[in-house]
Amino acid sequence: MRYYLCSSLVDYSKMELHNEYHWVEDLLKHVHFPCHALLVASSPDEIEKTRRYAQEIVDVMDKQGLCLSGFDILDRDSAKRTKELVNKADIIIAMGGHVPTQNAFFQEIDLKKHLQDFNGLWIGSSAGSMNSATLVYAQPELEGEVIDPTYQRFIPGLGLTEKMILPHYSSWKNDVVDGLRLLEDVTYPDSQGHT
Repeated sequence: MRYYLCSSLVDYSKMELHNEYHWVEDLLKHVHFPCHALLVASSPDEIEKTRRYAQEIVDVMDKQGLCLSGFDILDRDSAKRTKELVNKADIIIAMGGHVPTQNAFFQEIDLKKHLQDFNGLWIGSSAGSMNSATLVYAQPELEGEVIDPTYQRFIPGLGLTEKMILPHYSSWKNDVVDGLRLLEDVTYPDSQGHT
């Protein structure tokens, strides 16, 4: 399976795909459009929000000439059809959001197993990229996560890459969560032994 791991798939200020590294041109070498896509939720229970974001992604792709013959959404409503939906897809897009929430959904539907025979293209965006790794660093981002002794910062991922990905550095490098500097007090110490 060929995969593309993006920090952010869509530049919402321009309503177009981020393409600074010309990955879209590479994508076009490996898939023929129109094709069928599966968009995988990051928050499987937020059905309407997921559908809205999925439609935005599809619209942006269409605007850039990456027209789809159709698309499905993998969320709580369609989880029982995971195998069928994966088999139907030419492209799977793992959407961005809260890393542990998406990861738990991936584990629940056993997505890693269903991807074993998938020969299409995988596109990860933000959390979707992070959860593509064998070992995922689920950087705390919500209040309470840093100080929660049960919060797991390293969790098993899909195993598509050995690289741990931490996107959006410029947007969170100065953040404070639970009174601690996210970069200096949390992420740096967490990275010890994992680089």
